[in-house]
Amino acid sequence: MNDFISFFTLADANVRFVLLGSLLIGATGGMLGTFAVLRRRSLMGDALAHAALPGVALAFMLTGSKSLPVLITGATVTGVLGVLIIQFIVNNTRIKADAALGIVLSVFFGVGIVLLTHIQGSGVGNQSGLDKFLFGQAAAMVHDDIIVMAVLSVAIIVVVLLFYKEFKVLIFDPKFLQSLGISVRVTDLILMGLIVLTVMVGLQAVGVVLIAAMLITPAVAARFWTQRLHVLVILSALIGGLSGAAGTFLSSQAPRVPTGPVMVLVATSFFVFSALFGPRRGLVQRLRRQRDNELRERRHHFLRAIIELREADPDVHGFTYEVIAAELEWDPARVRREARRLVRAEAAVIDKASGGGSGEVRGDRVRLTQSGTAEGTFIVKSHRLWEHYLVYRDILSADHVDRPADEVEHLLTPELIGRLEEILQREHGLDPRSVVNIHETGSGYRPHGREEVEKEAS
Repeated sequence: MNDFISFFTLADANVRFVLLGSLLIGATGGMLGTFAVLRRRSLMGDALAHAALPGVALAFMLTGSKSLPVLITGATVTGVLGVLIIQFIVNNTRIKADAALGIVLSVFFGVGIVLLTHIQGSGVGNQSGLDKFLFGQAAAMVHDDIIVMAVLSVAIIVVVLLFYKEFKVLIFDPKFLQSLGISVRVTDLILMGLIVLTVMVGLQAVGVVLIAAMLITPAVAARFWTQRLHVLVILSALIGGLSGAAGTFLSSQAPRVPTGPVMVLVATSFFVFSALFGPRRGLVQRLRRQRDNELRERRHHFLRAIIELREADPDVHGFTYEVIAAELEWDPARVRREARRLVRAEAAVIDKASGGGSGEVRGDRVRLTQSGTAEGTFIVKSHRLWEHYLVYRDILSADHVDRPADEVEHLLTPELIGRLEEILQREHGLDPRSVVNIHETGSGYRPHGREEVEKEAS
């Protein structure tokens, strides 16, 4: 309980330092991660983090100092060198970007491990703690470290704001950027340089191994919630910052639990939640849309079947479940379920058989209401117009158009139907008011969408 109160009162200076550092790491990582993900450079952060490790070791070997500015400078130098090597390999060889990333990542990381091992075996008195750059140690951050991280974070944000338009065009249309006289390669290098700095900001807290997760995961999570770039950048930075703050809180409540990995786990939980419940791309919404599409298709097939049954026998307006099931080739129980759904939507009415009571019996008949008739007629029209279009354009023969029309009829809007009518009338002299089934049977067809049908029915 004391730890809980201490965290929210920020009475402990170490808690303040770790919290601020985690917020900076999460926010800057999420912001730059957006551009890395959209630029399809998701693994670049991982490669840069591993490329930074030998820089940390070399900076210590040359200066004997473990000061964060010194170590970040060394990490930045080797990180930039890693970017240049990757670009050189991609531009001058047939090796793809992913293979170049793998080469740089493994080679630089191997060199870093060798150098760290050499330092640890050299007997240097103040070498302890360098290995924390592998997995991070947020609790070791002090006031001077926070100052360095804050300066780097502000510099990153300022450069992003200055080059936001160029980065946006680079992501979505590099050729247009080049046509404006702006070098795509230079702009890309600036973006990669910012990613290098972002990785450097998070090395001490999250470490070489996990920093890529703080760069990528918030951006991927935010991608489920919006399609607008500026909103995506802000939301990604917000998710990253919240992940940092939540990771700091959780690690403060559980002794000996490192902050960096907890931050990554919190960011991952944001991703899982977004992947499940995102309004456009989330799994739940996708399943719901799929279910709605299936129900809409069933409804359309049911309505079309009754309209076509009425065409075959105009004097009959209600049909038993068995007759409709035979027309649709459905199970009668499925027909009853769909009929009840249409009744709830006020598109159909079930006329009970004489003496049938309130329960459904074999003699019950389904008939369409005015709105159901209008919708069913429109579906029939959509199906038959598309059949005519496929035949007249010599796309398919008349005996092969029924199934394609079944698939498309659910997607045609009144605007598209009007356009089809115009094309068929202009190119083939087809009278929209006398269109019949392409198999030369009758048609309850009406032109120009459901509105006209409803007007005539009223």
